[in-house]
Amino acid sequence: MIFLGAIYISDKKAFKKRAEELRRQVNYHNYRYHVLDSPEISDDEYDVLIRELEAIESQHPELITPDSPTQRIGAEPSEAFQPVRHRSKMLSLANAFSRDELNDFFNRINMRLASVAYLAEGRDNEPSDIMRKFADSSIPELGAEEVELVCELKIDGVAVSLVYENGVYESGATRGDGEVGEDITANIKTIQSLPLRLLHDTPPETLEVRGEAYLSKEQFKQMNEEREEEGQALFANPRNAAAGSLRQLNPRVTAGRSLDIFIYGLGSISGVSFSNHWETLEFLRKAGLRVSAYSKKVNTMEEAYAYCEEWRERRHTLPFDIDGVVIKVNSFKHQEILGITSKSPRWAIAYKFPAEQQTTVLRDIELNVGRTGAVTPTAVLDPVVVAGSTVSRATLHNEDEIKRKDIRIGDTVIIQKAGDVIPEIVAPIVSKRTGKEREFVMPATCPVCGGDVVRPEGEAVARCVNINCPAVIFEHVQHFASRGAMDIDGLGESVARQLLDKSLIRDVADIYYLTKEELLIIEHFADKAADNLFSAIEVSKERPLARLLFALGIRHVGAHVAEVLAEYFGSVAALSRASHEELTGIDEIGPKIAESIVDFFGEERNTQVIEKLRRAGVKMEQAVVARPEQRFAGQTFVFTGTMSKLTRSEAEAIVKSMGAKASSSVSKKTAYVVAGEEAGSKYAKAKSLGVKILTEEEFMGLING
Repeated sequence: MIFLGAIYISDKKAFKKRAEELRRQVNYHNYRYHVLDSPEISDDEYDVLIRELEAIESQHPELITPDSPTQRIGAEPSEAFQPVRHRSKMLSLANAFSRDELNDFFNRINMRLASVAYLAEGRDNEPSDIMRKFADSSIPELGAEEVELVCELKIDGVAVSLVYENGVYESGATRGDGEVGEDITANIKTIQSLPLRLLHDTPPETLEVRGEAYLSKEQFKQMNEEREEEGQALFANPRNAAAGSLRQLNPRVTAGRSLDIFIYGLGSISGVSFSNHWETLEFLRKAGLRVSAYSKKVNTMEEAYAYCEEWRERRHTLPFDIDGVVIKVNSFKHQEILGITSKSPRWAIAYKFPAEQQTTVLRDIELNVGRTGAVTPTAVLDPVVVAGSTVSRATLHNEDEIKRKDIRIGDTVIIQKAGDVIPEIVAPIVSKRTGKEREFVMPATCPVCGGDVVRPEGEAVARCVNINCPAVIFEHVQHFASRGAMDIDGLGESVARQLLDKSLIRDVADIYYLTKEELLIIEHFADKAADNLFSAIEVSKERPLARLLFALGIRHVGAHVAEVLAEYFGSVAALSRASHEELTGIDEIGPKIAESIVDFFGEERNTQVIEKLRRAGVKMEQAVVARPEQRFAGQTFVFTGTMSKLTRSEAEAIVKSMGAKASSSVSKKTAYVVAGEEAGSKYAKAKSLGVKILTEEEFMGLING
């Protein structure tokens, strides 16, 4: 008998029942949080449910199901993406770039529907009269009243196709060529807002839906900032970043990117029918899928164009990128009449917003020093309005990028916002050069402390190597106190600057030794502000270990890698003793990350800061999550035929939880082939290679010890 949550559980049936209830609760609260943005419980209460479910599944891996919330990043890294044929073709959309082109689209709709209406009245012997009658203004106006349209924001992301079988998420694929895409099932599964089980009590047997996976503007900005500090190439825009994230061979990398998704339509469905597109959106929303709340039904082209213009103006207020509006004929009967071409439907069109670029003058190039010492050139510009906001500065990334684009101080340049988020210089206008422009040269010394600036071999970013550089310390304090790290509310840029300037702190550990009297020295701080910050500092001592590891600012250790390290080592002390070999033996920890961790803990100044944090009472450890016995570590299982007690996915999940790999092909390295009824070629190959073959009963006996 063991104690879980608020109940005692003593038998397997009770375990199974409790696990099913926990999955139902967690899936429901995921829906409330990620889809409705209206949570009913706190994060701590949610974590209690997850931990209880993890504990049950850890002790009884045979109870793990594919739709369990614990399995979102449970898949092994893939060696390649397998081709997947879509159940129904994924069509592309024709584009319109002006009001005239939208009117042409609407006129074509009316012409075809009016023609069919005339033919239905037995007037098929007067096709020329039909066209002449349609030219009369009364006919298009009549059509405009009868043809209902649905307007939807065109998310600038990656189109995907998802399949649910009996309400359970089964597979996900990229668009590909419209007929065959790539299998990204495990990567799509990491998206928190995607339900692994639909909310319907009686879901359709098969449901294929279409959606757009994307990165929010904030997540894109954060990702590029981290990549820039690490000397990696930056993503050009959120769409490219989303595409790259979905094509990661390791699902854990995708999980760390915090993708999101909107579902915008059906591919195919069994057992349920609808009369129009709007009904399908309502059905999908009630099923727990994330459907955009910005969609709107309209009855005329004027209303549709007004919607387009409204969102062209308001696009910058959204937390994600859009590059236009999709307009669809609502009625499925009308869609069927209108038909499709070889590439796109005649009943839908994408109205694309014009690209927003401006020209301005680059007055100077300043250097900023980040928390890892990265020295980043920044363009100082004559202020100009781009994509709805005034831009006076733009990142230039690194010296190589400046040379590649041949950007010079004094140039007139074209500027845009990459993905409507980060201002960037597209190119200089060479024809406007006067000869007074100056080429940029990266200095050999830090602009803040005068220390050496060094560019490591093979990296694009130059760095200040002085660990006591005031700019590095300031950025480190900002990072340490940020929301994703120790989340010290009230310790913003201005306060951090004053604390350093007044010598109240010299490193991040000193934050925990501040007194209320010292905080009152800060400009504009009264008793309440000092009390609030003092309390926030105290509360932050209890942040989870992963947050502390991320806050320490170890190079290449982002939020996700910090979670992996915290889960594996359980304490800062254990991590500090880890060797390069031990670190690279952990899934997702490569040589570059391992080297950075070893170097970090090998620096005496860093260990002194950690010791000061420990003495101040900052939480330095966590309980290591109990894992199932890894009895099959390094072994490979292959399942073939039909099993009666488990699905193939459930069987694969069990052996993976016990350290094994599940493969779809038999080789000499295969440890076991589990053969169900009607086993085929894999069974024969296993026999020819002398691989151990198990019946389902023998397999159950093996995993149960």
